[in-house]
Amino acid sequence: MTTVAWWHCFSGIAGDMALGSLLDAGADLEEVVAGLAMLSVPGWHIEAGKTTRSGLAATRLIVEVDPEHDVVDRTWGTIRGTIEAAAGLPERARRRAQRVFACLASAESAVHGISAEEVHFHEVGGLDALVDVVGTCLALESLDVALVCASPVAVGTGTVRGTHGVLPNPAPAVVQLLAGAPVHGTGQTVELTTPTGAALLAGLAASFGPLPLMKVTASGYGAGARDLPGTPNVLQVVVGDEGAVGDGMAGHNQDLVVLEANVDDVTGEVLAHTVEALMVAGALDAWLVPVLAKKGRPGHVVSALAEPGALAGLARVLARETGTLGFRQHHVARWAMARQELEVEVGGHPVRVKVGPHRFKAEYDDCARAAARLGLPVAEVARHAEESARRLGRN
Repeated sequence: MTTVAWWHCFSGIAGDMALGSLLDAGADLEEVVAGLAMLSVPGWHIEAGKTTRSGLAATRLIVEVDPEHDVVDRTWGTIRGTIEAAAGLPERARRRAQRVFACLASAESAVHGISAEEVHFHEVGGLDALVDVVGTCLALESLDVALVCASPVAVGTGTVRGTHGVLPNPAPAVVQLLAGAPVHGTGQTVELTTPTGAALLAGLAASFGPLPLMKVTASGYGAGARDLPGTPNVLQVVVGDEGAVGDGMAGHNQDLVVLEANVDDVTGEVLAHTVEALMVAGALDAWLVPVLAKKGRPGHVVSALAEPGALAGLARVLARETGTLGFRQHHVARWAMARQELEVEVGGHPVRVKVGPHRFKAEYDDCARAAARLGLPVAEVARHAEESARRLGRN
């Protein structure tokens, strides 16, 4: 079975609301705090308590920050390094957090016309945002959520004030992050969806739409900072088991985009790096296909599969790395079968194993790392990991 979390963004989404909703649904606050401590970043404290919004009970999350520790000018590289250096952070939570900030860096890059590496995070680079994003990923881990999806996203109107002064509402970064996602405006003159909230959706949501087919196991509400007239200012999360209602073929449809370009003057080394860079930038998959190009030249089609919201950032990566002057894109429907991820040990080294309806598949990178340390063939490490996962799955 696959554990699914669906965010109902009828009143928008912010980082504190996302984490609050998961805590309200049963995520362990102590686990979240312990994971955040691995970032080795001092000067923050979390408080979570019950409140109501328009009569609806919800969890209000407050991140208290010591101003002396919140003066660091954080770039995408700074945050990436902080998360990467957090020894002991669950690997899936680490990957998710990196993906969220990569989406944010890509959006800020597009808004300000600079490279992602030059982006300096301001509001979203503060300690509270770092805690919100990594804390949300840790809360998903606490609930063993393998798949995140969301409803259409509500946004406000008017203007908001940020570091750069008065900005339209929704903010430019929010619009960029939600490109390709279903969004609807409201008459609320407040910032319903923040850049941090939009980045969480861009980096984590596999699809957008109504509540997916699942056996509901938990639900929760994360409260926004204020009461709003006419609607509860909360983010709802519904958690459930996708495979519990199916026949072994349970899964979900995803509306995705394939971005591709033909190149005939790029070296193999650069192409390999490009595929890796596309994955880091948020592609769900990336690949190369050799072709016979114009004038009989050997070439390659470079392709990336992605959420629509990640398309702009991936296009920039593809152009920067290959020098291509154009792209093609087409929409595809992907059926993602139910799966989960188990972690086992081989010779004392952790190895993640993907478990689908018909197969156990050990993660190659984990196997290669363990094989190098144990002096064993990669195939042997993979076999041991998959056998351990099968035994674990039967228990």
